[in-house]
Amino acid sequence: MKKFFLFLAICFSLPTVAQEIKPDESLYGTAFWEADTLGNHRAIVHIDSPAETAKIYLPWRRRDRDPEQKGLIIVDAQTGKQIVNFYRKEVNREFGILFFQPQTVPGNYYIYYLPYHSSGGPYPKVFYTREQTIPDVRWLAQAQTQETTAPEASLIGFQSRGSFNSFYPMEIIATAKEKAALLQDHPDKKYLLFAEDRLHPIKMFQDIPYRWVTKGAGHPFFAEADQNEYFVFQIGLWAVREDIKNIKVEFNDLAGTKDTIPLSAFTCFNTAGKDWLQRPMQIAYHIPQHQIRPLWIGIQIPAGIQMGLYKGEVTVSGDNVEPQTLDLNLSISDRILTDKGDSDIYRLSRLRWLNSDIAFDDDIVKPFTPLSLSGNTIACLGRSVSLNSFGLPASIQSYFTDEVTEIGESPTEIIQAPFRFVIEQNKKNLPWENKSFQFTQKGKGKISWESINKAGNFDVRCEASMEFDGFMEYKITLKALANTAVNDIRLEIPMNGSVATYWLGMGEKGSRIPKEYNWKWNIQKNQEGFWIGTVNAGLHCVFRDENYVRPLNTNFYHSKPLIIPECWNNKGKGGIKFSRKGKDMLIKTYSGSRTLKAGEELTFIFKTSVTPFKPIDTEKQWTDRYLHSYEPIDNVVAQGANTINIHHGTPINPHINYPFFRPDFMKAYIDEAHSKGCKIKIYYTVRELANRAPELWALRSLGHEIFSAGKGNGFSWLQEHLEEDYIAAWFVEKYTDAAIVNSGVSRWHNFYVEGLNWLVQNIGIDGLYIDDLAFDRTTMKRIRKVLNAGCSAPRIDLHSANQFNEKDGYINSACLYMEHMPYLDRLWLGEYFDYNAGPDYWLTEVSGIPYGLMGEMLQDCGNPWRGMLYGMTSRLHWEGCEVAQYLWKAWDEFGIKGSRMIGYWSSHTPVKTNHKDILTTCYVRKAKTLIAIASWAEKDTTVNLDIDWDQLGLSPEKVRLYAPEIPLFQEAKEFDPLQPIKIEKGKGYLLILE
Repeated sequence: MKKFFLFLAICFSLPTVAQEIKPDESLYGTAFWEADTLGNHRAIVHIDSPAETAKIYLPWRRRDRDPEQKGLIIVDAQTGKQIVNFYRKEVNREFGILFFQPQTVPGNYYIYYLPYHSSGGPYPKVFYTREQTIPDVRWLAQAQTQETTAPEASLIGFQSRGSFNSFYPMEIIATAKEKAALLQDHPDKKYLLFAEDRLHPIKMFQDIPYRWVTKGAGHPFFAEADQNEYFVFQIGLWAVREDIKNIKVEFNDLAGTKDTIPLSAFTCFNTAGKDWLQRPMQIAYHIPQHQIRPLWIGIQIPAGIQMGLYKGEVTVSGDNVEPQTLDLNLSISDRILTDKGDSDIYRLSRLRWLNSDIAFDDDIVKPFTPLSLSGNTIACLGRSVSLNSFGLPASIQSYFTDEVTEIGESPTEIIQAPFRFVIEQNKKNLPWENKSFQFTQKGKGKISWESINKAGNFDVRCEASMEFDGFMEYKITLKALANTAVNDIRLEIPMNGSVATYWLGMGEKGSRIPKEYNWKWNIQKNQEGFWIGTVNAGLHCVFRDENYVRPLNTNFYHSKPLIIPECWNNKGKGGIKFSRKGKDMLIKTYSGSRTLKAGEELTFIFKTSVTPFKPIDTEKQWTDRYLHSYEPIDNVVAQGANTINIHHGTPINPHINYPFFRPDFMKAYIDEAHSKGCKIKIYYTVRELANRAPELWALRSLGHEIFSAGKGNGFSWLQEHLEEDYIAAWFVEKYTDAAIVNSGVSRWHNFYVEGLNWLVQNIGIDGLYIDDLAFDRTTMKRIRKVLNAGCSAPRIDLHSANQFNEKDGYINSACLYMEHMPYLDRLWLGEYFDYNAGPDYWLTEVSGIPYGLMGEMLQDCGNPWRGMLYGMTSRLHWEGCEVAQYLWKAWDEFGIKGSRMIGYWSSHTPVKTNHKDILTTCYVRKAKTLIAIASWAEKDTTVNLDIDWDQLGLSPEKVRLYAPEIPLFQEAKEFDPLQPIKIEKGKGYLLILE
């Protein structure tokens, strides 16, 4: 046993009779010691006189379910040696009785009662084991005969390893006897109410805390608040005699001597709110018998009201119980808060952000332009969609050039013929008859329409909309007018075969599209559609259930998988298949045969986006130079970087997805960065949340709205305080920061967007680094709007680990995040991606170029030669990547800023090789071109350059072709443009032709 050292020990008085000790503040303290092996909790006992056997009585009042299954470790405080000779007489949740052989007398002893072992790492496995020591047989036999005469050690107190691990006071349980006495005081009540302030969040759902025994139930609530404060408190409900269903909370005005606080100022977060789409929520809140739940309540205190005492009532009721009323008493001070209390995170005033509507509107965001409507044709940035009378796309055109750097004049037609929604009966397609078509909304950010149609025995209503980024949503509802059997109901998309070049989705990695394919729905796979297209024109289509909820992703898909859209799936009969015929690539999303009863309705939902979303911004790519590390600003500048991503687990942003703990330090760092020409972006997303977040307990009370259901486990703090029903996520040892997984889209998204706005307005961040994401495109738009409104030139970059694996449901990251891409500035789709795969994979899965974005490489620093074909480098200082700084210098020496990027995929590329597996991308300036060459050939290969001298405005007799010196990339070398060049396997060159 290693020795350990005690810090910050709180002094305790020595009680005379352990059994009479009440769990008040004087009994609990903190210290620090090595947690792994010993655990986070201990009792300190003292023995005065020598004895072979001493007795210990520990009234620990434990919240864990099975203390008898967990080990004990006794350590001599003076020597640090572990006591081997001890045994447990009785161990239960209320107390423990132990006998042990003292060594140092008089002396103190530590009894560690939740020892564990951890596997370590970002996803630790923590195991609570029984004691590993066995007492001496002779000592044990003798000790058991001396139990009645053994001297009793005195309890000095209990300690936790730091205050954050402490159970006091809200996790110190009441005993069975104490609970029985409390119930005897309220023999007719089916439930009891306990008002609590925000500093004592209710943490246990199975036990009441001893604190409630001393307070009693139903007593008035007294608290102090400031003017303009958003004041938060709780009411705990203990369902003592039966389930409580559909709990309701009603308020009345709080009356002062002169002014009132109106009931409209009250909110109960557990029973009502606004979801992330601003839809009103009326929450069915139930409490099972014998369990406890909190009601978290917020009150907006007006500014300018008279100071003094304000009195009112809150009434709690349920479907099957009588209402109960608590008196509320708030003493309002003369202080007026300017921020409602948000600068002090422990006031919990930010809980009101759960119902925020900030940036929720149909306004456009840069660089997108307002939608225009001409006849039945809707135009957005670089694209247009023409509708037929049925409301379906008849033409979809992209005006992006094939370099994707500009919007041109000549369109590329994406579909060969209109979309067809086919109802097949008796092996014939029912003809549609249009009854009406109208535009129901005409806004600059969103245009909606509706068509009413008839097909055989079906009424067909088509409701659809298009947004400024090229996203369309369709809902087609069929109503059977009589009992009708059909062979199939399907959507047919006749794509232009010349556009249908590459594909993603449906269980396939990015590649050239095959001539035929047939795919079926499978809940084990997070697959709901596809992207098919070429670099400058494509369609992303997904098919959704009416009750769709975004699945979890990044390691947790199987904990909350895709809701298979049953209209499309039809008990396994549905799927997607396509085949190439002539100039067409016909895509059929079919559902198979079924019979509909008269009056029965089916709703088919599909969503499609037209790509690219925007021109790639090469100038931003050349000037934004990423360093992915928390470092002194002078170091950053000296190495040529100017954009810094600050991860969690760093001194100014220690806790994951809750970057509000050290605002002053973060602001000072950002201010210095701004003064030296650097931008700062922070890690902040919603996939998981740190256990350190002060709002954790309020969010926990919302059931599975915010946090996902799960099997628990994970880091010790989670097991000891949350116990069960959560999914353990990322863990940072340095800050003992243990996150749990969020459930997906929820009111937490409202909080998140408000939190981002607070960071922009108060800290001055320049944008976000998003490490995978779990929110929808509506939240993504809100994020972009907040940043655009508060930052001069905001940036958002998205990192994703490769999701194409079993645990993530074999989904392509590009497909998973396609709907978010219009609002991103840069991609980092690199972790666990295969940089040995071919150029089609690089183009579609990694580069982002077909979607209007550019990015960087990650895994093992990528391949710098291949990366330059797509304008990509690695990020400086991530996993030891250093070559980026040398490539940046080479860019500047060439003058890449202002150049025209012409990729190998372009029909206008001015330089090619004579080998199909060795590709070139050119960065063209007047009289000067940078040629990136990269090889996928299986061996070292000699190639000739095919140069379009007229396009470059150069003469082969008057040019110089050379490789500049670039450390870690290439040596300086001269070449003859008319002679063969040897390209090493897996490598390439950056050549300057001038």
